[in-house]
Amino acid sequence: MLKLQATVAGALAIASAMAIPASALAQAPLQQGRFAPSPPPYADLADLADSAGVVLRAQVRKVVRLEPERSRGVRPGWGRFYIEAKTQAQLTGAAPLGEALQYLVDLPLDAKGKPPGIKKKIVLLFGAAVRERPGELRLVAPDAQLLWDAALEGRVRSILRELLAPDAPGRVTGVREAIHVPGTLAGEGETQIFLDTSDQSAASITVRQQPGSAPEWGVSFSEVLAGSAGSPPRDTLSWYRLACFLPEGLPRGTNLSEGATSRARAESDYRTVRAQLGRCQRARLAGW
Repeated sequence: MLKLQATVAGALAIASAMAIPASALAQAPLQQGRFAPSPPPYADLADLADSAGVVLRAQVRKVVRLEPERSRGVRPGWGRFYIEAKTQAQLTGAAPLGEALQYLVDLPLDAKGKPPGIKKKIVLLFGAAVRERPGELRLVAPDAQLLWDAALEGRVRSILRELLAPDAPGRVTGVREAIHVPGTLAGEGETQIFLDTSDQSAASITVRQQPGSAPEWGVSFSEVLAGSAGSPPRDTLSWYRLACFLPEGLPRGTNLSEGATSRARAESDYRTVRAQLGRCQRARLAGW
């Protein structure tokens, strides 16, 4: 018992530092008192995978609920739990964590105050290793634990391959500027939309108009300007970078087109891009 208390105390030392990204990460796809039956949307999985230094599959061996006074910041209807688990496979991460694993996780409670029955269940975990405490994992969000199945792991592995590819698109953080240049014919022109990225890598959208045709556009995550390939396929990393992080309209001061007609064209082209990307569906609640 003393050994367990000491271990829990060690885990509590990292609880206050548990990483909780801003709007990109939010409520895990869980329902009150149980795991949600529907698969998590691509954006939820990409949010988690993109924020995690370590992704692994593990089997839960021990579940201990922490007292409310030791569970600061837990949302109403949830509890914080100390978990001991056995690592089954490490999907990504430079340094191996070992077989014995410990972490803290928040779980929803049912009407009787009971959490989901996860003991002996297999889960996917998204976090970072705690260097000073071998075997401990700090989740990227308080609930960054998903009930495992083979299809879910396959989807996560696919996202990780996209993220680790040499030509992986950078994280889009906003629109830097948009410029429309009319062509020589009526109804002809081109709009360039240059994007900001977290690592300062190149990213831009090109929208081209031809007389009598609908605008065509493409995106480039390199110095080479895009062609007219259209919207990236849904549920891909390129789509996620745009659909989930571009603002709904051009921010004030970013439309540098000359003249009212060109400015209106740039606004219209941007709306076309946003409409064709579609909605970024998340089951997690922004801000958690």
